[in-house]
Amino acid sequence: MMSAILVLLYLFLPVAYTFVFSFNNHGKSNIAWVPEGSPTLKHWLNPCGPPGLCQSLVNSLQIGALATLVATVLGSMIAFALVRHNFFGRGATNTLVFLPMATPEIVLGASLLTIFVQGYYRVGLELGFWTILIAHIMFCISFVVVNVKARLLSMDPKLEEAASDLYADPRTTFWKVTFPLALPGITAAALLSFSLSFDDFIITNFVSGDASTFPKFVYVSYLRGIPAEANVVGFSMFVIAVLLTVAGQLIQNRAAKGV
Repeated sequence: MMSAILVLLYLFLPVAYTFVFSFNNHGKSNIAWVPEGSPTLKHWLNPCGPPGLCQSLVNSLQIGALATLVATVLGSMIAFALVRHNFFGRGATNTLVFLPMATPEIVLGASLLTIFVQGYYRVGLELGFWTILIAHIMFCISFVVVNVKARLLSMDPKLEEAASDLYADPRTTFWKVTFPLALPGITAAALLSFSLSFDDFIITNFVSGDASTFPKFVYVSYLRGIPAEANVVGFSMFVIAVLLTVAGQLIQNRAAKGV
């Protein structure tokens, strides 16, 4: 029990730092606590004070949402194909799906930068919002495939066979039986994709051009002193993520009891 408590304290120590230093009445840098005037609520009252902070947050949320949507749809389709169908190149596809996950991010980012600069500029696509989105969709798809595939492999095929025995056509079987059973895995994959996209810095830094995301804003701010408002935004995102996770768990438990 004590070991578990110590591990949790270790894991949540950075979160505690983020929360405490969001009330710091700092000067140029927010690394050291300033006793004079602290704690203060001024950073919470105006979290968009530092230029570019809220715009970078909006960019991260938009890219995360779009990347999650596209990657979840495409990744789920690939997972269903790999689990339910035999086709030429299935084994190679299973292997290739893991490559973006196994490739170091700095190598992946440099490779994508070369592709975008050497190829996409010919069609008028410059480094910025859309190149970040394309890159995030690419590496998120692999995580979606792995999560959804694991869920599909754990499902009992007899349930779908029973639906067919009760004269349900393939489309009805999919929407009434298969999809509800696979939904927890798809939801988990979507949440993971959004988290990876929102948090990514290395690949984003290579392909972002002049566009800024929240992690990139924090890194650039570090060079001149991280504002306390960044801690406000970071801790707020943490609280929102926890609330969404708890809400999802409660909904899942209620649905399980209903069944």
